Amino acid sequence: MSGTDPSTLAAEVLKAARKKGLMIATAESCTGGLVSAALTEIAGSSDVFERGFVTYSNAAKADLLGVPQELLKRHGAVSAPVAQAMAEGALSRSQADIAVSITGVAGPGASDKKPAGLVYFGLAQTGRVTETRECRFDNLNRAGVRAASVDTALDWLLVSVRRA
Repeated sequence: MSGTDPSTLAAEVLKAARKKGLMIATAESCTGGLVSAALTEIAGSSDVFERGFVTYSNAAKADLLGVPQELLKRHGAVSAPVAQAMAEGALSRSQADIAVSITGVAGPGASDKKPAGLVYFGLAQTGRVTETRECRFDNLNRAGVRAASVDTALDWLLVSVRRA
């Protein structure tokens, strides 16, 4: 996490995407659209923000992003393979050049295998291999996990757009 204010990070992401001529999409589960909201809070974002998918349920992940039901059953929604499939689905089902995904346990509802604060991120970009990341935001409440996830997604998106 960068520690930078989300609105500052979002403005930097948009500026970098504009400079590179890239369109952005998001696929969010535990953040419920907060990354999209941070990006679209900035006036003029429509020239680089293509769309956001809020896919809180497994059915939404399958219907809107094409995440295979078998993948959801085998690994669960909170997993690296699902984060990867979400990012790839957002990219393929939009006009975007780069897509970030987030799926995790903000809490409550944790289990021994998937504790609160466990979040997976995916990043898909046209012509590149999809990347995934696992983060553990321990000792944070639900709002803290969601805020840290937004910060992490925006930071990773900024780095990825700049290197594109």
